[in-house]
Amino acid sequence: MSTNVIKKHSIASIGYNFIKPEFLPAGEDEYYLRNIQNRNGINYRQLSAYEIEVLVRNRNTSDNWNKILVSDAFNAELVKNCKFFGLVRIGKLEPFSLEFSDLIVPVGLYNSTIISCDFGDNVVIDNVNYLSHYIIGSEVVIVNVNELVTTDYAKFGIGIIKEGEPESVRIWLELCNENGGRKIIPFNGMLPGDAYMWTKFRTDELLLQKFKEFTESEFHNKRGYYGKIGNRTVIKNCNIIKDVWVGEDAYIKGANKLKNLTVNSGEEGKSQIGEGCELVNGIVGFGCRVFYGVKAVRFIMASHSQLKYGARLINSYLGNNATISCCEVLNSLIFPAHEQHHNNSFLCASLVMGQSNIAAGATIGSNHNSRSADGELIAGRGFWPGLCVSLKHNSKFASFTMIAKGDYPAEIYIPIPFSLISNDESNDRLVVMPGYWFMYNMYALQRNSNKYVDRDNRIDKAQHIEYDYLAPDSVNELFTALKLLKKFTGKAYLQSENAGNIESDETYIKLGMDLLEKKDPVVQQLNIIADDFENTNRPTIILKAFEAYHLFKELIVYYGATHLLKAITHSNTEGLEHIKNLSQSKMIRNIWLNLGGQLMPATEVEELKKRIKNGKINSWKMTHDFYRSQEEKYDRQVLAHAMASLKELTGLNIKKASKEDIINLLNQAVATRTWMTKGIYTSRAKDYSNNFRKMAYDDLEEMNAVVGSLEDNSFIIEQKEELKKFKNLVASVRKKL
Repeated sequence: MSTNVIKKHSIASIGYNFIKPEFLPAGEDEYYLRNIQNRNGINYRQLSAYEIEVLVRNRNTSDNWNKILVSDAFNAELVKNCKFFGLVRIGKLEPFSLEFSDLIVPVGLYNSTIISCDFGDNVVIDNVNYLSHYIIGSEVVIVNVNELVTTDYAKFGIGIIKEGEPESVRIWLELCNENGGRKIIPFNGMLPGDAYMWTKFRTDELLLQKFKEFTESEFHNKRGYYGKIGNRTVIKNCNIIKDVWVGEDAYIKGANKLKNLTVNSGEEGKSQIGEGCELVNGIVGFGCRVFYGVKAVRFIMASHSQLKYGARLINSYLGNNATISCCEVLNSLIFPAHEQHHNNSFLCASLVMGQSNIAAGATIGSNHNSRSADGELIAGRGFWPGLCVSLKHNSKFASFTMIAKGDYPAEIYIPIPFSLISNDESNDRLVVMPGYWFMYNMYALQRNSNKYVDRDNRIDKAQHIEYDYLAPDSVNELFTALKLLKKFTGKAYLQSENAGNIESDETYIKLGMDLLEKKDPVVQQLNIIADDFENTNRPTIILKAFEAYHLFKELIVYYGATHLLKAITHSNTEGLEHIKNLSQSKMIRNIWLNLGGQLMPATEVEELKKRIKNGKINSWKMTHDFYRSQEEKYDRQVLAHAMASLKELTGLNIKKASKEDIINLLNQAVATRTWMTKGIYTSRAKDYSNNFRKMAYDDLEEMNAVVGSLEDNSFIIEQKEELKKFKNLVASVRKKL
């Protein structure tokens, strides 16, 4: 049986030779990186004989008192019962107490073992059993910590390898797929767009190599970097903290184990880690919250995201302003504004494109249908599976898909956005209702869109996140949906007429369009079946195809009109000819991609990839600058897409439009906005008229006291005011024509 390898060294070696001689550059000592890292500006001096006498009297020991350096304002009386090894530098110590969140402690170093560390001014170090190789800022409080240590090969959660290490020790994040085929190297500052490109474009070997070079050039492989704890950070009652870099104003309390991490904290957002948490091999962004028994391994939390209540995050990227509670997420890439609460929720090997909500008991991608763990689930923006939904790999969903409770037996592909998906077990069929959100849940759809904007707490908005449910990605899907609805309608009609011949898709589409455009009543009687939506032999039934078809057309017109109105308003354009000149681009409805929540034309993404590969963009910073530059173009690009969408759908060329064309377009937008606002009210009002909702209360007064009055609903009031403003804006534009 093998035994533990216990190495014996002299006591005099403690605190020295942090960097092995073979890894020291010529002419440098073991402190050269430490001296670069320490930027506190404090001038340190050696101890006086009197100060050494006081330190000894206060039961302190040192292997070499000449290795204890202090500032001019050092007070030896505030250092008691400590053991010092190696070079230790201590800043100002004054007879004050520091208070934070009901913790009041005196400034000074007490009851601790301290090995080769630097301290800023007026720190509190009390009962730290083993503190080794850290640079600690001013007014930092560290109390009751068993182990706080940095090794010479510390990487702080970044996927690099240090000098002399084998490639096998590199940390990778295996996102989107459990087989590692989309793995990426984590780094501090990684944006959702970075993670998406690295996981998505796997056949572009040069691009992948450039991403690896960016990371390795930005984060050095030298051995000997010290851990850092930023100014005013408070760490209390923790067990093991190893190879962890902590920013300013962080708060860490009661953590079990933190290892190989970067915890960003400071002006962009103060981060907190709470009781019972165990985090290993990860990066925590600015303004993050991690509380109550969280387990995270090989992970990135983007800024202002949260893990709570026993959540498990493994081999995953969690986007900005996202929250995961109580549940488990493995091998997933999650874009910003994701919500996943309640126990037993499970998300595995998925790409979830943001503004999503995973309900209790959902098992997303839990079953692999192949012979290995290589399945994936891809969900567009606004993904919302309901209670106890079980989905299989591979599955793919268009934007704003809602899935009703059920155990879905096979792979699913839903290319129609804004749909409700139901598993009709009694009739052995899959049911899809396109346009469900607008027909029955307008309140939630609009409120969520507003909510995401309000909750975006990012200070550095390097990526412009689109929260509007009508945007280039979802509108392109609406065009796909229109084509499919025409095809399925035409096919259903021929089958109802007992036409046995199998026709081409073009024939089905032409016939379906004729029936739908003429609003032929026969459409309402058809049993419309979708092709290739589920990997089974049972049928997929399309409900309300007639209503969805005309709804989607109206939404595209509304999308075009609102962006034209926005352009007119922002440019202060007056007169018909000026309005015609707003859109200078070719009117071609182009393909758009969702790069981590930032929508971007596919041509721009190709340009980004091209610049990276030819060296014109040679760092992650330059990549992020490209994202920022796209925000400046975004409104113009969306306007061009909106005008192209209008032209494709209606034939209206804005450059050739008459005054009457523009007025009709704006009037249609007012009509659409009016029924949307009414739908917001109506969908919420159902909660007040439903007897089963009302039965918990003795009367309306009690109900209003508990859930609030419908008439006083602030969101509904706000939407009514927005409708008034919209109508007034349209009226003012009409006058200027």
